[in-house]
Amino acid sequence: MQVRRFSAFWNEDGTISDNVPEWIKKRDRLRDMAFPSPYTDQPDRLADSMEQAIKVLNALKPDKQGWGCLGDEPTDDSGGPDYGRAKAARIAAQSAPLEEVIQQSADMFKGLPNWNHPLVMPNVLPPANIASIAASFMTDMFSPNLIEGEYSWNVHFSELESAAMLADLIGWDPVKAGGLFTFGGAGCYFYGLKYALTSVLGVQSRHKGIRTDGKVLVSQQGHYCKLNSTDWSGLGMDNIIDIETDDRNSMDLNHLEAVMARLHSEGTPVIAVMCTMGTTDAFGMDPVAQVRKLIDKYPNPPGYGRPFLYCDAVIGWSWLMFRDYDFSENPLGFSAKVLPIIRKNYEAVMDMRHADAVGCDFHKVGWTPYNCSIFVFQDNADFQRLMLRPGADYLQERTEYNPGLYTFEVSRSASYSMAAWATLKFLGQEGFQVMLGGILEVQQHLRNLLKKERTMVCVNEDDYGFVTLFRVYPKGVDAEMQYRLERTCPDFRKDLERHNILQQAVADKLWEWSRGKHPEGVDEQQCSLPAPYISYTSGFRPTAYNQKRKDPRAVIYALKSFPMNLNISAESMSIMIKLVQEARDQIAEQGCG
Repeated sequence: MQVRRFSAFWNEDGTISDNVPEWIKKRDRLRDMAFPSPYTDQPDRLADSMEQAIKVLNALKPDKQGWGCLGDEPTDDSGGPDYGRAKAARIAAQSAPLEEVIQQSADMFKGLPNWNHPLVMPNVLPPANIASIAASFMTDMFSPNLIEGEYSWNVHFSELESAAMLADLIGWDPVKAGGLFTFGGAGCYFYGLKYALTSVLGVQSRHKGIRTDGKVLVSQQGHYCKLNSTDWSGLGMDNIIDIETDDRNSMDLNHLEAVMARLHSEGTPVIAVMCTMGTTDAFGMDPVAQVRKLIDKYPNPPGYGRPFLYCDAVIGWSWLMFRDYDFSENPLGFSAKVLPIIRKNYEAVMDMRHADAVGCDFHKVGWTPYNCSIFVFQDNADFQRLMLRPGADYLQERTEYNPGLYTFEVSRSASYSMAAWATLKFLGQEGFQVMLGGILEVQQHLRNLLKKERTMVCVNEDDYGFVTLFRVYPKGVDAEMQYRLERTCPDFRKDLERHNILQQAVADKLWEWSRGKHPEGVDEQQCSLPAPYISYTSGFRPTAYNQKRKDPRAVIYALKSFPMNLNISAESMSIMIKLVQEARDQIAEQGCG
């Protein structure tokens, strides 16, 4: 069969000739239907499609008295989606209408928690601000790739400027410092460990591999991604040494010094000390300045670099926004109870200037879409010197900024950096201050309500973070006294375990109710209200007689309120307390409490 030249399918005036194969006709229809136009004088379906997508997603939102999840269909008794049916999916033979695919896409969101709902407060999961959503969407339209300047051009400013702004807040020289956006807080942690390994073991370790059992020191409260990083880096999870924590959930400096002194005397190098700046539940802040002094006091053996100091500040970093706040004048009028907490949080994170690198999550306390994290380091030249590798033959260094030569990822979406940059520009320091302080004010209101409930007790009253952890006890029990005995007295260990089970059961019951199953037994007025979506922690701290956590069951369970959106109010907290008590009572009637 004779194959015709491609140009033969068009007339000289650019129109399609009458005698063309079907693929060209369908290709042109697909081009006009499926992709944004390259020119301004042509119809563009993208705007119409996005408008449709927003409309169908908005239709999933509840009315004012609705549930805290998207869609109005209660879940069945299966406990969740039937993921097994996904195995039956097959690609269709023909293209589907765009409008149909958009609707089907929106249907995927049914049942998803609505993070902006006034009764949704399970964890550090905030809604995204509009500026970050818009900026992130722009990258979906034109696909800038942060691998190098040629493929990102001016979009690289979003990474460079964000790093400079954060370095300045930390207290570093923004000209000397640098930063890279990566895949979440675990990505930041992994970058920190890799930088530390190369810094301590030398560049040759990148070629010959890790041949030294250096140690990583991190608090017991440190995030579990410490296991991911040591595993995937090849150092090994067995080379983590957990440092005991004190009553404030911070590194115990005495234990840290004892460990460092022992390693120093044995000639074992310390790869890194990983300071946690704001644990998820108890908001423990490690004493960075004192850790730096211990690093200087106990240097590594000759032939190894200085122990690296990394701050896992994915939650705590945002308190840097109070650097320029006038605490004496208090221009935003924070309450007398909350203002000192804000100040202490800022004073804790200001010591991060002593670190070599810091990890920050914007999708946690920056109110941006998932995921959005930046690894910031004090010495950009040092980082590039240690991490540089040869580039690919098919990539050209057309600009002076080509981070693909030293990043773990090669292709990197600019959606992270654009979302964070837009947030910093949009909110400014004051916007962050209002949001952060406001969360503490709402949290403080909840704690005041808990004090009035005899059968409920706040178990982290001395913590300064966003979360309120509390326990509910059966009717007639003095919660404050019972909790004190369970926490301090081994004779009450069985009571502790029984009431731990109660906390989990209450959280599970509220989860069922928050999915659209109306709570039974509440008064008629309350029954019209949705249930709160909260969570629980299965061991935010050990008991006083289990400080080394040798008994995995002698730990404190607690219900968790993490109010991360601006729609959570005093009314939200009152509803939550009423329904926590109702859940407890129903559990007791069922013989489970």
